[in-house]
Amino acid sequence: MNMTLLIAASLIILSIIASKLSGRLGIPGLLLFLVIGMLAGSDGPGGIPFEDYGLTQFLGTIALVYILYGGGLDTKWPEVKPVLKNALSLATVGVMVTAFVVAIGARWLFNLSWLEGLLMGAIVSSTDASAVFSVLKERALGLKGTIRPLLEFESGINDPMAVFLTIGFIQLLQHPDAPWFSILPLFFRQMIIGAVLGFLLGRLGLLVFNRVNLAFDGLYSVLSLGMAIFVYGLTAVLGGSGFLAVYLAGLVLGNGEFIHKRSITQFHDGVSWLVGIGMFLILGLLVFPSQLPPIILPALGLSLILIFIARPLGVVLSLAFSKIPFAHKNLVAWVGLRGAVPITLATFPLLAGIENAQLIFNVTFFVVLSSVLIQSTTLSRVAKLLKVKIPLDTTNASPLGYTPTGRNRNDLVEFIVPDNSVLVGQRIVDANIPQDILVVLIFRNDEYIIPRGSTVLQARDIIQLLGSKIALSEMQQRFAKIS
Repeated sequence: MNMTLLIAASLIILSIIASKLSGRLGIPGLLLFLVIGMLAGSDGPGGIPFEDYGLTQFLGTIALVYILYGGGLDTKWPEVKPVLKNALSLATVGVMVTAFVVAIGARWLFNLSWLEGLLMGAIVSSTDASAVFSVLKERALGLKGTIRPLLEFESGINDPMAVFLTIGFIQLLQHPDAPWFSILPLFFRQMIIGAVLGFLLGRLGLLVFNRVNLAFDGLYSVLSLGMAIFVYGLTAVLGGSGFLAVYLAGLVLGNGEFIHKRSITQFHDGVSWLVGIGMFLILGLLVFPSQLPPIILPALGLSLILIFIARPLGVVLSLAFSKIPFAHKNLVAWVGLRGAVPITLATFPLLAGIENAQLIFNVTFFVVLSSVLIQSTTLSRVAKLLKVKIPLDTTNASPLGYTPTGRNRNDLVEFIVPDNSVLVGQRIVDANIPQDILVVLIFRNDEYIIPRGSTVLQARDIIQLLGSKIALSEMQQRFAKIS
């Protein structure tokens, strides 16, 4: 046990250090995590024996729960609302079209039956939330319009469709006499129960956080960890999509007001990275590179079909009636990243005893590997080529945190003094700032300035204000006034 813990900790630390190196080399961190896992596995120099598909599926489910929950907490509803219709279309029509086109390719390249081909397509049909979230953060890529919220929201809600299709096709393979429409009740049950419970349990979570009044602040993060698993578990036991429910619960919580919201959101950001790194390491351990050479060429062909035909066609058909610019659609098509979810789903046929399950697993791994290698490394160049790339402001001008208490009537916010604001050149004491607003800090020319009444405001100053939400709203209007 001690050796196992030592090895696990060493691999995680090595992966984090490697991720810093990957940014300088332009190599995606996800790819390095997989490679480190493969090198540590039984076919690599590490020689760690690992072939437990059941444990992998269990850990993969937990990892995806926390990744989706953290993604929901970090998703801002005002940004998501304009792309809701398009994201839902991508998560349903887009996933089904992608699965069908990949099925045609899999049947042709690997001589699979139609159901086996559809199973292969279903497993790799959805964009992976962990891959999309991590690559966009890693690349610090600014994108025009609603591209980024569309990509993040789609990747958060399309996994349930892939899970449904995977389970449905496995059931049809196990019961070949059953008609194809026999799996439709499963779809409606999973989506309806998942959506309803996700929203209701998210609202319940807001109530719990604001009313429970725990003695130690650290327990709120522990409570949030338990709540995520509870939402998934209850929904799954009742026959719904636990992944859909946990993402929606995180979305409801993230857009509500509750105590320790900022610290809990930051905590789950770290948890998402931890489970993401852990999953890619485990998936790397699970793969035997010696089994890959015979399938490299046809698997590469399937990857190219997925990247250049299936995903773009799914995007074109699902967004056919949207007003999204053509260049934006092209980038959405290119960011069809595959990651831990497809490999986790590929363990389902293995545990179900489906014929050709090992072939499907090995092909899935290669598809994920090529997707991360090709799409994520070229993402910034493609965005620039399509002229949808914009600078992303990564300045951290808020070193101070704020934990709301009570009825949460106050807030700590930032305002940027516009170039032509009436406040430019005024002393703080003369700026008519309401008495219930406190000027906490000023960020100017990469320096933090402690504000005094005599401090003169300058254009582009970033000012932290603490006060009531009503007063802050009035102050925001004053900042916007033109001199």
